[in-house]
Amino acid sequence: MWRLALLLWVMGGTVLAGVLVTVVLLTPSLAPMKFIPIAFALGAVLAIPPAFMAAKAIAARTQEA
Repeated sequence: MWRLALLLWVMGGTVLAGVLVTVVLLTPSLAPMKFIPIAFALGAVLAIPPAFMAAKAIAARTQEA
């Protein structure tokens, strides 16, 4: 399950971090160079719980079959 969660986190974290960085770049009131690393880190951290929940759900369904 850990490998599956890691794989899901890598994909989901990249997508979420990219979305947040895009939001920072498109918001004129934010200083982009200051908030880009913060947005990236926040996206990577926020993707951890959904990755583990999805991995648990996938693992539970594959063990039933």
